[in-house]
Amino acid sequence: MNLKSLKLVPLLICGGVIGFICLTQSLLSRFGSAQFFPRLEWMTYDWRLRMANHFEPPVSDKLAFVFVGDDAINLFSQGKLNTNLMFGLKWPRHVYGRLVRELKAQGANGVGMDILFGDLRPDHPPIKMPNGSMTSDRFFAEELKQAGNVVIGATKEVMPPPLFRGSAAALGGISQERDPDGILRRARAFQDYKIWHPEIQRESWLAGWDLANALIQSNRIRFPTRDGGSALLSLNSDGLFDPSEISKVQPANGIVRLAKAFEEMRIWHLGIVLAARELNLDLDKAIIALEKGQIILTGTNGLSRIIPVDPGGQFLIDWRLPLGDKRLTSEAFESIISKDLERQLGSNTPARFVGKLVLAGSTATGNDLGDRGATPLEKDAFLTSNYWNVVNSMLVGQFIQPSSLFLDWVLISLMGLGAAALTWRLRAIWASFMVALLVLASVLLGLFVFVRYRWAWPMVMPVSACLLTHVGLLTYQTFFEQNERHRIKTIFAKLVSPHVVNELLRAKNLSLIGSRAEVTVFFADIRGFTALTDRSHAQAEEYVRANRFGEAEAKVYFDQQAQVMIHTVNEYLGRIADVIKKHEGTLDKYIGDCVMAFWGAPAAHPQHALACVRAAIDAQRSIDSLNQQRAARNKVREQENLRLAATGQPALPMLDLLTLGTGINTGVVTVGLMGSDEHGLNYTVFGREVNLASRLEGHSGRGRIVISEATHRELQREAKALAATCIALPSTTLKGFGSSLKIFEIPWQASVRHELNPKERCPELISETTLTDRRAHNAQVG
Repeated sequence: MNLKSLKLVPLLICGGVIGFICLTQSLLSRFGSAQFFPRLEWMTYDWRLRMANHFEPPVSDKLAFVFVGDDAINLFSQGKLNTNLMFGLKWPRHVYGRLVRELKAQGANGVGMDILFGDLRPDHPPIKMPNGSMTSDRFFAEELKQAGNVVIGATKEVMPPPLFRGSAAALGGISQERDPDGILRRARAFQDYKIWHPEIQRESWLAGWDLANALIQSNRIRFPTRDGGSALLSLNSDGLFDPSEISKVQPANGIVRLAKAFEEMRIWHLGIVLAARELNLDLDKAIIALEKGQIILTGTNGLSRIIPVDPGGQFLIDWRLPLGDKRLTSEAFESIISKDLERQLGSNTPARFVGKLVLAGSTATGNDLGDRGATPLEKDAFLTSNYWNVVNSMLVGQFIQPSSLFLDWVLISLMGLGAAALTWRLRAIWASFMVALLVLASVLLGLFVFVRYRWAWPMVMPVSACLLTHVGLLTYQTFFEQNERHRIKTIFAKLVSPHVVNELLRAKNLSLIGSRAEVTVFFADIRGFTALTDRSHAQAEEYVRANRFGEAEAKVYFDQQAQVMIHTVNEYLGRIADVIKKHEGTLDKYIGDCVMAFWGAPAAHPQHALACVRAAIDAQRSIDSLNQQRAARNKVREQENLRLAATGQPALPMLDLLTLGTGINTGVVTVGLMGSDEHGLNYTVFGREVNLASRLEGHSGRGRIVISEATHRELQREAKALAATCIALPSTTLKGFGSSLKIFEIPWQASVRHELNPKERCPELISETTLTDRRAHNAQVG
């Protein structure tokens, strides 16, 4: 994998994570699935709703609640309000009629009843009236009609009988659909019901007809039955049926009265109906655009309300008012009935419900009147509270607005890109800290817009995009850094000391592809090696001719001599390379019998000139030590050759003693990797200052270290004592450099001690006699 492809990997990781999260967000059903991420999203939504309620959001002052509690059940069961009001759990309908009458008398603008009224109950005792008696059901229906402002509850399973439907102001849906985790968060704005003819409804109970899955055709209706079969009901061309076909009872007068099999009715949520009547909004003219996620309600007064809904017509309930909130006018059911009794006797009772929209529902426990469950605010609450909260949203004109899928994608992308930028630009620990701050900022911003504007955008998926991008890039960086460490070790392990390699591995801003840097360049050439090679070749050829070797024998002998020469130069070059690494220089290359190195790159070196000069001194001394060792071995060979000559054997060749010429220059150069991954890379320097160091090496002669004026200035700044030992040479003009240059020589003989460790004392200067001898030698060479 090349460097260019490595740079694309972070972009692919970031884009892949963002794309995956966006796709996941698109596929998951919004706020309504039992899957992992939607459940987490619901948890953050519940938290936001609870936090929002700490700020006491504005609510309407028209909300009221009449609750049927355990006290009401006990009072009625014992007849303590009135002996005529003594009954068990199945209360006669006239009790609710008294409730409606009293609330109307107190000036309530509307009443919503979270109570189901199924079939008529002729078995309940009649109620005495001034003009006689009236059935309990009829009394309730009359009070509904006179009040004209009562919305009674209905569900798909329990639909009020025609007597109540015709007397009430409207029907309101009181079905509740909890999320898979059992929490009531949403309500359905409306439901379309089929209200079947009483004969069909009765037959469904008796014969097990499945009305919900009835198949309606042009001339008949097919009802699935509980035994797996089906029942057919004929229809005429107008869609009417003969009720006697079901009842099997023919009319007495022989006149058949056809009827509609069912009536289609749209039933809106109880809270919406109650609020719409208060605001004069026409539900029959509602603009339902589920594909756009909204229902628009308009009225004759120019007022309108927009309900944000999902594709299924559900909207989020803004739970601002829990049961017991002081802003909700509440009173017990039995208290209202008591006041109705007093009012009928002529007493003037206080009116607490003037202008109020009153919800009536149960808070009783231990019986089928109670409707309890979890809400975002409470684990165990009376779910009747959802109706006045919906009424409140309608009155104040503020619903919880879920974000669009496009906005979800934008948030996911921004969080992913933010995490990518932080992770790629900062060190791992700081990147993790900043990503954590980014997550915290997004959560706090989400909370703010929810509290202030009731916008509910997702938190889990954007945060997931942020964290997954961060973790993915950190993982890649770890992999990339390991590869880069291996790459650096591969390039530099043989060029610099292990200490420098470790410095490179720790460097955060290492540039190997090209930069400008101030370095000190070192050239050292082994003097006499070319002449030695020529002489060795000539001697080998002479030996081959003298001994009349054949072609194969001659090749073997020539190869042996070449190996000796290579061993000799490697022994000298190895000494120089060891010294360069010891002084933490970068070994650039071998140019034949010449060594090139530099200090100050790739790892910065604050005293690169001083380190280079010290290495040059040590290199000269190492070569001098090597020559002394080879000279001692030559003395041993001389003795061995006397023995060999006495026996007529060929003499051992003498080991040649070679010297070193060194040139050093300091300046700004271009440094970086040259070559290609396919054909090899070389970390090197080039530029005018490199050429000058090479020219100084050529000018140095044998066994000398020549430095430029720039290097000398660095020594004066970094090691004044060492600089004081330098000998100024005559100015010279070098090839490729027009003007005359000042150059200096550094004495390196063992009798001259230099400050090789900055912590040591100042060095002893070269003796005057030695300086005089060196100047004389320089004059001869110059």
